[in-house]
Amino acid sequence: MAFLKKLTLFAAFASLAAALPHGVRPTATVTLTPVIATTTTATSTSTTATAAATSTSTGTSTSSSSSSTSSGINIINNLNQTVYLWSTSDTSSDMQTLTSGGGTYTEQWRTNSDGGGISIKMSTTTSESSVLQFEYTESDGTLWWDLSSINLDSDSEFISSGFAVSTDDSSCSNASCAAGDTDCSDSYQQPDDVDTRSCSSSAAFTMTIG
Repeated sequence: MAFLKKLTLFAAFASLAAALPHGVRPTATVTLTPVIATTTTATSTSTTATAAATSTSTGTSTSSSSSSTSSGINIINNLNQTVYLWSTSDTSSDMQTLTSGGGTYTEQWRTNSDGGGISIKMSTTTSESSVLQFEYTESDGTLWWDLSSINLDSDSEFISSGFAVSTDDSSCSNASCAAGDTDCSDSYQQPDDVDTRSCSSSAAFTMTIG
């Protein structure tokens, strides 16, 4: 009995010993490294939009003044009546009106598309039947010009009051027809007259009527 009790105690002790752990097993630790998602942002730069936003467009408008007499002619009507005017090349311009007592007309030198000259015709009526003419041709910096009374009636107010042309260039000749001079040598009276003058086309001309 004592033996069996000891055996039983021994078996119980052995079972308890077997049940006890013989060592601490290492624990496998898994370290999870979080994956950081990287987002790439594509930036598109529009050159056109940037240029449009930063550039300034300036429109310059350039207009010529009809009152300028540098390289042109200024015609002044000092008569006590209206003067009507047409500037004619291969075609005639619209009729211009110069009021009495100082009305003016200004023209910058121009060319004729058919190669001929320009005739500025002046009349005291709206008809071109009786006209005083200032004629010119500009070529290579030279202005060839003349006055013409060929188509002017002898009783015209232009002849009665006189007319003259002067320039701001002292090297150029002037022309003058005194009041009442029906055969003025400074203006063409006949087609074979020689009254053409020349001057620099940069000169400013002034024609006074009356």
